[in-house]
Amino acid sequence: MPLLNLFWTMLWFFMFIIWIWLLISIFGDIFRNKEQNGWAKAAWVLFIIILPLLGALIYIIVHGHAMQERSMQDAAEREKMTRAYIQDAAGGAGSADELAKLADLKEKGVLTDAEFEAQKAKLLA
Repeated sequence: MPLLNLFWTMLWFFMFIIWIWLLISIFGDIFRNKEQNGWAKAAWVLFIIILPLLGALIYIIVHGHAMQERSMQDAAEREKMTRAYIQDAAGGAGSADELAKLADLKEKGVLTDAEFEAQKAKLLA
């Protein structure tokens, strides 16, 4: 019987972890939802705190279809911001390419020396 008790304890422990993860996901979705006003968000939070199992189940039934959409939009926004930061941090490579293009245009005679210097100063600033 001790081995069976160990399995039951492990099962309850993992169920508890899943429950905490579910609540974090639901609360994150409640506060991420821009379609609801503050009173609706407060009502959902209170409902989930007062009747946790029923509240979580009803929230998933009512808002489950939009939870994934909001999560995907949030992930896409974070990826876009990360890419923008990386491109901004690695901006030297982009500037070097632009300077090479400007030098090529100057060699071809498309840009004068003054225009080249003005564009170069603008890129390096």
